[in-house]
Amino acid sequence: MPRTRNRVASHRRRKKLRAQAKGYYGGRSRLIRTVRDAVNRSGMYSFAHRGKRPGDFRRLWIMRINAASREHGLSYSKFMHGLFLSNVEIDRKMLADLAVRDPDSFRALAEKARSALQ
Repeated sequence: MPRTRNRVASHRRRKKLRAQAKGYYGGRSRLIRTVRDAVNRSGMYSFAHRGKRPGDFRRLWIMRINAASREHGLSYSKFMHGLFLSNVEIDRKMLADLAVRDPDSFRALAEKARSALQ
């Protein structure tokens, strides 16, 4: 009696791994041992850096707000402090979006922040 083989299931497993490694270079997308290592490592990196993503976005928003507020003669910290003093409660994500897409609204906020500082 011949030994049993697990052809269908093992083929499906390998096919699933190769699909996850789609776009990887060379053997990292073809050779099953290398594919397994590459997919496992990429999973570890995505898990580890998922927590970093919110901080990365916050830094991006702060850079955009700083650049836009300096165009109106305020530093980022003075701009944010002026908004706090004038009781404007807009988060950094919305402020960065206003700075990029609606400069007139951002100018009005900058004026409001400047008047609250004086």
